Amino acid sequence: MVEWKKLGEIATVSNGERPVSDILKTGMFPYINAGRTNSGYLNECNSIRGAVTTPSHGEGGIGSVMFHDYDFWCGALCYKMYTKDGVINRYLYHYLCNNTEKILNCKNVGGQPYINRKQLENIKIEVPSLSEQERIVGILDTFTSSIENLKSQISLRRKQYEHYRDKLLDLEGKTGVEMKTLGEIVSSDCSLSYGIVQPGDDVIEGIPVVRPVDLIGQYVIKDGLKKTTKDISDSYKRTILKGNEVLFCVRGTTGVMSLASQELEGCNVTRGIVPISFDDELTKMFVYYQLKSYRLQKTIADKTNGTALKQINIKDLRLLSISLPSLEEQSRIVSILDEFEASIKNLEAQLEAREKQYEYYRNKLLTFE
Repeated sequence: MVEWKKLGEIATVSNGERPVSDILKTGMFPYINAGRTNSGYLNECNSIRGAVTTPSHGEGGIGSVMFHDYDFWCGALCYKMYTKDGVINRYLYHYLCNNTEKILNCKNVGGQPYINRKQLENIKIEVPSLSEQERIVGILDTFTSSIENLKSQISLRRKQYEHYRDKLLDLEGKTGVEMKTLGEIVSSDCSLSYGIVQPGDDVIEGIPVVRPVDLIGQYVIKDGLKKTTKDISDSYKRTILKGNEVLFCVRGTTGVMSLASQELEGCNVTRGIVPISFDDELTKMFVYYQLKSYRLQKTIADKTNGTALKQINIKDLRLLSISLPSLEEQSRIVSILDEFEASIKNLEAQLEAREKQYEYYRNKLLTFE
């Protein structure tokens, strides 16, 4: 049997508080605010374990739900919820994750968006028997535990990857290593040029263009890219892609980069990206990994200027110092780093699949006929 009850009947809902101290770095309790965790630490704690939180203000985080099985400080831009007898707090967490639209329906749209607490307390929650709650929570917690474990593995693998990448590419001054500038080793037809300044509105049958926001993985694919007209693209012929370049961000988050997949042949890039091409695949991958190393990322950061809009000049990009060991050593290093990348991709694929499974079973278990 399932009962419909108001959230305020099954849980206490209260506002968080502003910390009495602005010291957020040396404390021991995480500071949770507007849906973000670990934005700082306090020596005090205004909550107890087992709380469910949801942001009360802000456009981006509203509707998200978090569960905290540790002591923390709940900030003024969050609501914290503790279930009463008869309802398991993890059940409420999974239920709200599956019904975020109920929270969004409590949003005040005038001025700064915020969730009205009284409306939140009045949303209807489906509450089965305690034994059924335990069964549902047991199944769903298996998925969330697996998800957190995979996230932890990915984080650890990335740290290992970054450590070995920087160690392997610390080559400057070593025997047999030649130093050249980036401009000296790119392919002869690579002009190291800025892309389209104003791509205009999205054109359905137009030419796909890569923007800095598209540099989110190792490879950029065509699906989902904004499109410009052929005339605009043709006016920037020097940055029309062949589908095998390093796409380097020179505006905003300078130093971020991805690789162009082969299907991007004929596409173009915007002003914030410089395509970099090489004569062979080994050189491309070796330089790609080196550009991501700590040494060169620090140089890129040092050469980045501007306040409102940060950017690095192409002149400084051309002069970046690249370490070139023997081809055999380049191949060895690329092989090791490729294995790390493949390992991380495999874990990310597992995580994506597990998150989809969780959402499927959560919806199935929490949809009551």
